[in-house]
Amino acid sequence: MLNVNQFIADAITGRRESMFARDIEANKARLREEIEGKSVLVIGGAGTIGSSYIRAILPFRPSKLMVVDINENGLTELTRDLRSTYGMYVPEEYRTYPLNFADPIFEHIFRSEKGFDIVANFSAHKHVRSEKDKYSVRALLENNVLKARKLLDLLSEFPPRHFFCVSTDKAANPVNIMGASKKIMEEMIMAYSSRFKVTTARFANVAFSNGSLLAGFIERLMKHQPLSSPNDVKRYFVSPEESGQICMLACILGQNREIFFPKLGEEQMMTFSSIADNFLQSLGYTAKYCTSEEEARKFAKDMPEESRVYPVYYFTSDTSGEKNFEEFYIPGEKICMERFRALGVIEEVKALPMPEINDFFEQLETTLHHPQTEKADIVRVMKKFIPNFEHIEKGKNLDQKM
Repeated sequence: MLNVNQFIADAITGRRESMFARDIEANKARLREEIEGKSVLVIGGAGTIGSSYIRAILPFRPSKLMVVDINENGLTELTRDLRSTYGMYVPEEYRTYPLNFADPIFEHIFRSEKGFDIVANFSAHKHVRSEKDKYSVRALLENNVLKARKLLDLLSEFPPRHFFCVSTDKAANPVNIMGASKKIMEEMIMAYSSRFKVTTARFANVAFSNGSLLAGFIERLMKHQPLSSPNDVKRYFVSPEESGQICMLACILGQNREIFFPKLGEEQMMTFSSIADNFLQSLGYTAKYCTSEEEARKFAKDMPEESRVYPVYYFTSDTSGEKNFEEFYIPGEKICMERFRALGVIEEVKALPMPEINDFFEQLETTLHHPQTEKADIVRVMKKFIPNFEHIEKGKNLDQKM
């Protein structure tokens, strides 16, 4: 039987204890002071990172927790998980709402509550595979940028003490539209920093997060289907627990206009194919290396139930927006590596003037809503706003892969 958390610790992160445990312990008094008795709103709280953030913040005993997510089943499982965990504190005032944070009913709820002390937004298109055509790109930008700004305007009515919106390592020198959308998000929230405190975090892939390639390995195994992954793409990884802790520390301990990232060295990057090999080995399988998707599918179809040889297909990445490695910061950003043991901080991030943000949004919305707009037109508008956005277009997307 697979123990996912054990496998992550043994074969991916190499850490039996969270890399942020000591930072949390060292700042426990301040965390409790900022969280205990406070009201908390978590948007996108049913996902892997959002739910891990909730588990990180609950030990500090907020008085109220409201969770909003479009995934009704995810909210149900979140509640069952929290209620079923020994020693887990759940505030008496705990509510979940399966709705979109851009819906009018959410605005009504927010105004009725007169805001919250702590607000964290995890609602986002997070996959590079979200970049397919003009329609998928528009949906991505609507969620990651346009609706996120609508949220900021709403928060301005009742400013929170702490506001956090999750970013990604793909926002540093972005090569895909998802990463570039998060870079735009960073610029946008910084422009609101005169209204309330804003922080964000760029971090690594979350091992076995919902919908991730690694989580897909479990699904493929249960369905007796081959494993497939690129063999040339290296990524940083954190555990689900660590992902929530990064966000909690950034949200509560961060100063206005700061971006957090984990202190991970290049030697800690891994390929998906090496993880797949370790995954199969941990379950007692030997990998059968196939030279095509079809060969892998046929081997899986024909293999006996008791076979301990399992088909895999590894390939060189050839889809749009893939970068061989990721980075957390770029030259010119003010980096502090001394404040925390396991976290670096980009300090004093510049806030663009609101008129500049307004001009860009006007151009973006005009482009998105024009009936003749193509994907390349959207990329051009984004590149004007993010000069270092070097979009990698290969004419192929991840929906064309296993």
